[in-house]
Amino acid sequence: MSDLGSSLGLQRGAAKGLRIAIVTAAFNAVYTRRLLASAKSRLLALGLEPGRLQELWVPGALELPLAAQALAHSGRFDAVITLGCVIRGDTSHYDLVCEGAAQGVVQAGLNTGVPVLFGVITCENKAQALARCNGGAKDSGKHAAEGAVSMARLLRTLKKGK
Repeated sequence: MSDLGSSLGLQRGAAKGLRIAIVTAAFNAVYTRRLLASAKSRLLALGLEPGRLQELWVPGALELPLAAQALAHSGRFDAVITLGCVIRGDTSHYDLVCEGAAQGVVQAGLNTGVPVLFGVITCENKAQALARCNGGAKDSGKHAAEGAVSMARLLRTLKKGK
């Protein structure tokens, strides 16, 4: 279990009965495929049944919020995970993409009441990107999966308390 998973109190079986969607940006796919693999692996380790997971791909990080919001609005998912990778280049495009994706993902969750997790790695270089999608302690795919399970369970608990 990761440090985040431990601090959230996640145990085997925590994801049982949940329905989760993952939307992944195809841009920088060498990294996003790894994020997707680690997120799926962690969800399955937490007890998510494979048939209760839906995966979608979008062109890039700026397309993540709209797809995530549509998934959340569908009423079919307890949480939505967004995965992407933005690496700084020579222009200000990096800043625009990072800010737009982050704000859009947050807004999608607030608009729908469904947890929408930000698993987009924003890095200065390829080495940093690799460090955040290699299955280790800094793996953003794994952390997003843990956050999705934790928030979905929390919201279920809060709704039962009504």
